Amino acid sequence: MKNWAVFCLCLCCCAPAMAHKASDSYLSLDSAHRQGRWDIALRDLDYALGLDANGDGAITWGELRDLGDAVFAYALQRLTVASAGQPCALQPGALQVDSHSDGNYAVLNFALACPDPAGPWSVDYRLFFDLDAQHRGLFSWAGSDRPAVFGPDAHRIDFDRASQTGIWPVLASFAGEGMRHILIGYDHLLFLLSLLLPAGLAWDRTGWRAVGSWRTAAWDAAAVVTAFTLAHSLTLSLTALHVIALPARWVESAIAASVALAALNNIYPLLSRRRAWLAFGFGLIHGMGIASVLLDMGSARGSQLVALLGFNLGVEAGQLAAVAAVLPLVVYAGRFAVYSQSALRWGSAAIAALACVWLAERSLEISLPIF
Repeated sequence: MKNWAVFCLCLCCCAPAMAHKASDSYLSLDSAHRQGRWDIALRDLDYALGLDANGDGAITWGELRDLGDAVFAYALQRLTVASAGQPCALQPGALQVDSHSDGNYAVLNFALACPDPAGPWSVDYRLFFDLDAQHRGLFSWAGSDRPAVFGPDAHRIDFDRASQTGIWPVLASFAGEGMRHILIGYDHLLFLLSLLLPAGLAWDRTGWRAVGSWRTAAWDAAAVVTAFTLAHSLTLSLTALHVIALPARWVESAIAASVALAALNNIYPLLSRRRAWLAFGFGLIHGMGIASVLLDMGSARGSQLVALLGFNLGVEAGQLAAVAAVLPLVVYAGRFAVYSQSALRWGSAAIAALACVWLAERSLEISLPIF
């Protein structure tokens, strides 16, 4: 069993410590004014181009400005905009810096010089796909109700009169993005796993014991998952619509703390019979973290609602897929005493240890050289 615990710990440690916020950029084009704006995370540009010249871990405005031409060249070579089937020249403009929910971004302003600007238009996006298959480009088109998400398998979009008014492509695109986000969101998954690990067990004074009923375990898991879903859907919506706003550093730190506390509750069960309330309370925090992808889109309100709906549906689908994969295993394993005596304890301890590393990194804004 010690070997199992070590394996579990190593598995957790394989997860990138700061992996909650995936790599995203925000591209907006305005065909009427022949201009575009592209917000790209400084951390991503540093990985691709090495912006941090002095290696002190901080990217200054001077370091970005010195490599401004290289940044424009690198990015614009990976973007193609065409109108009426003819490619437009992308002319670099002002380089700026803006703050997003997950850090500072370089803002690349550029002009569109198109031989025939009458349209229809097409956009081909290939930034960072050669370095990070998880990177996504969130795209908005001025005057259109059709935001889009670029990925390695969906790097081109065409705009014509028929496609600009359809909501289904937006819904499907953001549903896929929501599912991807939850499945690569290791902290959300580990929080959910911590809640599900005792799904086939009940706590009494002698310790954890098997409930002996699949129905009881399923109802217990359903209560926990439903509470988590309601809570994070509520704050995801309120955050994405800018009704509530908390500093990303606080939210990310609180998410890490919630993972640690949920795992420790399996070892020292203070809320063993109120895990649904635990899921609801911490789910409110996780919703604010999940909303980070949508928070910086800045698209029209109508399209934002469609994107929000699709994204949330995708999150729930991804969550249900994770529950369907894990729940039968933990309920079956819970029938054996070794599960509650060792596997639950050591597995929860491994999750809590990893969450504590996340908590330290996120609250102190440091990177611990542990893994």
